[in-house]
Amino acid sequence: MLNPMQAWNAWARLTMQAAVTGFEAQSVMALRFMRLATGGARARSEASRMITEKVTALGEAQSAAVRAAIKGDKSHRAATKVLRVYKRRVRKNRRRLSK
Repeated sequence: MLNPMQAWNAWARLTMQAAVTGFEAQSVMALRFMRLATGGARARSEASRMITEKVTALGEAQSAAVRAAIKGDKSHRAATKVLRVYKRRVRKNRRRLSK
């Protein structure tokens, strides 16, 4: 028998993960702005890195979505895989910028 709450719980869990990732992304943005405000070579490096990382992350996320669609994953599983790509990037940047 199909449990309607199971699908709802999956989307609720995804929503919470997306919210947490959004808050972490805001902290990365603040750290990046501080680095850009200092100027110099590190700021220029960060500015170019910021653009290339976004393009690369988009490609990875699209690839994850296509793989999930080809496998026939449910939509919330595909969305979770896409979110995982961004979550990994955000956490990696936060660790790097916090040093």
